[in-house]
Amino acid sequence: MESLFDTHCHLNLNIFENDLSLVIERGLEAGVSFFLVPGIDIGTSRRAVELAERFPGVYAAVGIHPSEAGQWNQQVAREISSLARHPRVVAIGEIGLDYYRDRTPHELQQGVLREQLDLALDVQLPVILHQRASFDDLWNLLKRWLHENRKGAQYLSERAGVFHSFDGTVEEARRAVELGFLIGVSGPVTYKNALTRRTVVSGLDLSSILLETDSPYLPPHPFRGKRNEPAFLRYVSEKVAEIHKIDSVELAGITTHNAARLFALEL
Repeated sequence: MESLFDTHCHLNLNIFENDLSLVIERGLEAGVSFFLVPGIDIGTSRRAVELAERFPGVYAAVGIHPSEAGQWNQQVAREISSLARHPRVVAIGEIGLDYYRDRTPHELQQGVLREQLDLALDVQLPVILHQRASFDDLWNLLKRWLHENRKGAQYLSERAGVFHSFDGTVEEARRAVELGFLIGVSGPVTYKNALTRRTVVSGLDLSSILLETDSPYLPPHPFRGKRNEPAFLRYVSEKVAEIHKIDSVELAGITTHNAARLFALEL
């Protein structure tokens, strides 16, 4: 069976509280050997680290989601910085910009993002990026950040980060990859009307792709309307393999290798 890496699953949310062990067990039975759990606020960042300590195949990311940027203060910054140094934390995230929900002022989102990008540099970790209706601002901010820091932080050339659950255009995907970022592919690639997402995937080299569920959100076909979970990652994997006309086991090996390279893991 293929060894898959679910690079974005919110197993730290309350919706998984009552059956988490079963969810992870089902994932393992479906070929998902590794799970990356990102934080979206201080509580879920703590919980991500707790899960990574508890389950052998689980890794954590810590950070403040742009929609939660209003909670950012010196105390939160200190705690996120402390959590980021835990040995099971492999990325800073989920961070970024979200102008679609527009829950927090754009300038505040950008300021909190800059501080977390600085933290990523400090701890030498890649970033997990959230982007909705904000690509140009995010791309310009990242371009400036990389230009200012790549010479002093060589890891950024190979391990800058990932645009998770990418829903942009082919051109935007290419711009992100040119900056050195990977592209996260999730359940909607399986939807009948998701032509743009499939076009993006077909236009990317497989070395630029990560697989994810974004559980409990964005379940693949045929599970739309249900709670998503890592066991469903194989439907994403099979669709990407179909698009690239390769065997799903080969696709799993490539994308798991990509994840191991990005997150500096020996799997």
